[in-house]
Amino acid sequence: MSANRWLTTGNYFTSYRQEQRIFSTHLDRMIFFVFILGLFIWPILIELSSRNMLVIDTILIAIVAVLGLNLLTGFAGLISIGHAAFVGVGAYTVASMIRVIGANHLLITHAWPLVILVAGLVGAIFGAFVGLPALRLRHLYLLMATLSFQKIFEWVINFSTFFNQGQTISVGRVYWFTGKIVRDQHYVFWYYIILAVIVLLGFGVRNLLRTRFGRCLVAVRDNDRAADAMGMHPGLTKVYAFALAGFLAGIAGALHAYLYRGVGFESFTLHHSIVYLAMAIVGGMGTLNGSFWGPVAIQALELQVETLAEKAGHYFPSNMNLATALRPLTFGLVIVLFLMFEPRGIANWWRIFRSYVKLWPFRY
Repeated sequence: MSANRWLTTGNYFTSYRQEQRIFSTHLDRMIFFVFILGLFIWPILIELSSRNMLVIDTILIAIVAVLGLNLLTGFAGLISIGHAAFVGVGAYTVASMIRVIGANHLLITHAWPLVILVAGLVGAIFGAFVGLPALRLRHLYLLMATLSFQKIFEWVINFSTFFNQGQTISVGRVYWFTGKIVRDQHYVFWYYIILAVIVLLGFGVRNLLRTRFGRCLVAVRDNDRAADAMGMHPGLTKVYAFALAGFLAGIAGALHAYLYRGVGFESFTLHHSIVYLAMAIVGGMGTLNGSFWGPVAIQALELQVETLAEKAGHYFPSNMNLATALRPLTFGLVIVLFLMFEPRGIANWWRIFRSYVKLWPFRY
């Protein structure tokens, strides 16, 4: 590349080390850190309602979950429609601790970062266990195995008195260095926590993909027999892909429990697994930034459907729930359109835009 990394145009590398850098130029690094700084500063300058902050926090939690699903499905090539169950494992890990020691125990309210980490580790254990069939199963059969885990999870939660038979289990308010986080500070506080988690996990996943373990995921996805011939172990690679996905999903589930101050069965159903998969497809399978675009796009779509249903409700009978009817229609239509016309997702649009800006004013 050019000696001056502020003035570089295009991609020219003289070593593999240069190609594996997270930021190709100093300008890329500066733009990224300015963007992250803006994300941390804007809540101080702009005051939003609790409802809007809840929507933003929900999107951020979905990003954490989809990061794990993209590692599993996008980079390792393993289809899973039980991801909401992994998220539920993380949430019900917090609920289990609450059922044993109480919602207002110091471990829950003061040592909540440790609880979130434990939830992630429990999710990783369940992910590795569910990934064991990947040693023998592939494609549709593996999909059915993950579906079985989803249904088993739902059955256990619904019929277990320990988990209150799927009814809401309350979570106590947490404490920070400034004291107890009260209601007015709740959503803004968790916005900063979840954003910090996303930054850490984003860098972690990006660095993982630069290592031999990340390259093993891609190699097994492309051709597991060729990967085996090159000295990799496709079975173990698939199992640790499930473990990584379960770890990130477990963290997302614990964050969900603390954000909503409760754990309920209705947030971790098969429908939510399909929603997570749709977010990965719309964002872009096998791309890191697709994990960010997908949740934003799907959540924005749901908000627009609700707004459209509210406006159209004035022209239809009052007993007709348009939002319930329009949501699956638009949801399925968007997925089909992306699979037909843009299978690489929104991340491909971002790639084209970045390529144009990087090579401007040159056409090629």
